[in-house]
Amino acid sequence: MTADGRIGQAQLLYERAVFGGDTDALATADLGLDAVEADLALARGRIIHARFLAERVEDERELELFDRAADLYGRLGDVQGEGEAVFWVGTFHQVVRDDNDTALPAFKRALDLATQAGDRLTMSYALRHLGFIDQMAERLDEARAHFEESTRLRRELGFLPGVAANLIGLAYLAAQQERREDAAALLSEATDLAKETDSHGVLRWVAGAREELSLP
Repeated sequence: MTADGRIGQAQLLYERAVFGGDTDALATADLGLDAVEADLALARGRIIHARFLAERVEDERELELFDRAADLYGRLGDVQGEGEAVFWVGTFHQVVRDDNDTALPAFKRALDLATQAGDRLTMSYALRHLGFIDQMAERLDEARAHFEESTRLRRELGFLPGVAANLIGLAYLAAQQERREDAAALLSEATDLAKETDSHGVLRWVAGAREELSLP
């Protein structure tokens, strides 16, 4: 049900409780509004995170919103929603706070929940960010496995901008492992996919990777 539908339902349940004397309807209304609140908290948290990526200024509301969403989805028994929200909790700690120790269990939990729900997109995100943790810890083979599995899922979903982003990560790993020809090929494919999907932000990341890795 859409947010508008849930809010409309809450209005009807309010009337049923007040005018019809059916106070049991209030519990159903609460559940519907909790779902709306969870969706809104998750969406607003993502917007704040995008603003952080552009401005690099932490907004403490971001973590509060993701925590709230995870709690509400958990109480609702929405495994997919909880997995997505928990992933974003991990992302906040990793990207905003630079705290991989706190992010790691959140990513593992998000992967478990997303796997239970069959949510391949969130699985791909959790695997990608677990790959970053492995990469920073110099566990390059494990990082590569995480990135490749994430990329496989994204190809299945047709999420081409996400595939291109992952190929950049794999290019960095290839360069670290002295596989420079592989790195160049990965960046070339990332460029093609980014152009195909008008992913100008990804093209900037490719250009930055080429410069940093001294690749044509």
